Amino acid sequence: MQKRFWIIGLSAIFGALVAFAPLSATAEEKVIKLRYSNFFPPVHPNAKLSEAWCKEVEKRTNGRVKISYFPGNTLTPPTQTYDSVVKGIADIGQTLMAYSAGRFPLTGVFGLPLGFTSGYQATMALNAFYDKFQPKEYADTQVMYFHGHGPGLISTRKEVSSINDVKGMRIKVNAENADIIKALGGVPVTLVIPETYDALNKGVIDGILLPVEALKGWKFAEVVKTTIVNHSISYTAPMYVVMNKKKWDMISKEDQAAITAINKEWREKQAKLWSQLDTEAETFAVEKGVKILKASKEEVARVAEIMKGVLPKYVSDMKAKGLPGEEVLKFCQEYIKNNP
Repeated sequence: MQKRFWIIGLSAIFGALVAFAPLSATAEEKVIKLRYSNFFPPVHPNAKLSEAWCKEVEKRTNGRVKISYFPGNTLTPPTQTYDSVVKGIADIGQTLMAYSAGRFPLTGVFGLPLGFTSGYQATMALNAFYDKFQPKEYADTQVMYFHGHGPGLISTRKEVSSINDVKGMRIKVNAENADIIKALGGVPVTLVIPETYDALNKGVIDGILLPVEALKGWKFAEVVKTTIVNHSISYTAPMYVVMNKKKWDMISKEDQAAITAINKEWREKQAKLWSQLDTEAETFAVEKGVKILKASKEEVARVAEIMKGVLPKYVSDMKAKGLPGEEVLKFCQEYIKNNP
């Protein structure tokens, strides 16, 4: 009798193991593991905010989506991040649109001198643009969200007294905003931001066209003397967070909805952070001895007239590609006007 009960007990245990084994395997298979490549260095506040996004995704999906985070170009070079996401080398990527020159023509409107006054405004405008136009240039990835830095301004290696002094200077630009410097008589030099500090320090370039934030975030306040505040030239550099489409499709509808909700929250967080970083960086730059040269109303108006000549080329280029450039430009101008 005892032997019989022992055999029955073993059978029951074996049956339970067989019954639950598939469930365990299924549960394990549902965990989606992703790799996130970011060009911001680990200590940069934008890198930390992106890391917080990863943790929030894991939290709200109850661990069903786990993300390994690689800041500072440790997984992919910044110029290859988008392609790496498309090919699945990285599952999620964040980098500058400018590092894939020509690939995102319609979004290039944000590199024009539209007159942005804050990073909050620029970031919200970018996401509003994407929501409205859904440009096909991002169709081979799943867009998470966009963000853009505060007003792009000129900072120079030597002290200057007017924006007129930019004439003849070699200024670091992104491809989409090179015409701003050309219109001022400067010489645009396309350069990725990780190489810019050394170029300034060695005198390879004479200045930068970047937001005030970069004076602290990338330590450029150590190698520039003047920042010219004239919002007539203000552009923003679009940055995106995108996911590999196949990996996105592997995520359940429930978890996709959770991530989409997080993305909307991160638009706002990122927008506020950019404005905060500009404020902090200006204080930092002044402490480092950088002169903040604020243009008069007359100077702003004069330069605004010069910048009007930069806009038509975008419209004509988009028309040649069969894209609604004129409509997009008008949308952005009205957004900035209505959301100061």
